[in-house]
Amino acid sequence: MKTSRRSSVDPFIVMDVAQQAARMEADGRHVIHMEIGQPATPAPQGARAALSRQLDGDPLGYTVALGLPALRQGIADLYRRWYGVDLDPARIIVTSGSSGAFLLTFTALFDTGARVGVAAPGYPSYRQILKALGLTPVDIPTDAAHGHHMRPEDVPSDLDGLIVASPGNPTGTILDGPHLNALMDHCDAHDIAFISDEIYHGLHYGDRAISALELGAPYVINSFSKYFSMTGWRVGWMVVPEDHVRTVERLAQNMFICAPHVSQVAALTALECEAEMEDNRAVYAANRKLLLEGLPKAGFDRFAPPDGAFYIYADVSHLTDDSRAFAAQILSETGVAVTPGLDFDPARGHHTLRFSYAGATSDMALGLERLADFMARQPVLAKM
Repeated sequence: MKTSRRSSVDPFIVMDVAQQAARMEADGRHVIHMEIGQPATPAPQGARAALSRQLDGDPLGYTVALGLPALRQGIADLYRRWYGVDLDPARIIVTSGSSGAFLLTFTALFDTGARVGVAAPGYPSYRQILKALGLTPVDIPTDAAHGHHMRPEDVPSDLDGLIVASPGNPTGTILDGPHLNALMDHCDAHDIAFISDEIYHGLHYGDRAISALELGAPYVINSFSKYFSMTGWRVGWMVVPEDHVRTVERLAQNMFICAPHVSQVAALTALECEAEMEDNRAVYAANRKLLLEGLPKAGFDRFAPPDGAFYIYADVSHLTDDSRAFAAQILSETGVAVTPGLDFDPARGHHTLRFSYAGATSDMALGLERLADFMARQPVLAKM
């Protein structure tokens, strides 16, 4: 049978790296995971306990497509605590992870052929979801010299939409209020739909990230995956304008029916577990410090220090012209899994690697030791 042109999307390379790492582990190798963007910690203890109690007496069938009312209210309360925003919970739609929110957002806002701007480097699945929906991703290059800040002058005026992540993946860049405002003003002036991806909110190492909702953005996407340590639970949310709720609800009813009920139950209590999450953030801060000091000593010294998330995105153009082969060599010889930059920037990613520091501090320290040993064995900065 033939396949559609829309299905011809690129692989998510980090998942290929993770699969190879899993094969090595199955063969008895010890692997340090610096590739996957997920916390090494489980969902909050209180969330797991709440779900365990509910499993005994609740069949946990379908919820309404918009999500459990109590969870939507809890998320609205979170916006009040974190940002001082008085948000109507009716504007909140609970989704099957942020990925479900991206599908719903792109489908609700754009017709086939629409052009949507994405940062390069940026989260790779934006491009692939857009392609699978018959939309056209438009890369907007950023660079370390400007802290990977997307600027209004970088954004083409003929776009139909723009998605901006702060903190960003893979760079960890946080856009402050003036930067976000300038981008939103540019989009307003050119009738470009502005979408804010905020799934790394809560993970900052200086000033907190500004929510675009504070500045009046109509579409905001977030998730319980990162700060709340619930990647595999697949539960996120989106905030949409009041007059778009029914449109998105109809799409959600048909595409997903609802987000997983069990995950929604856990997420509701996770909102009350910020003390545990802050302990996790302290670990990421310690790991960040470790990598900021250790990576340059190992020979990976070309990067902009991240403001948030849990990644360092390094230029390795002095070491290789093929980041995918280089990452494979590192994994094979050291047992340290890292992500080639091709995932994040198809044009320039041959020369970059992403290091995730979401794991245990002891693992990060051991990973740095292995990387330093590996680099010490290489020819003097000879490209592969």
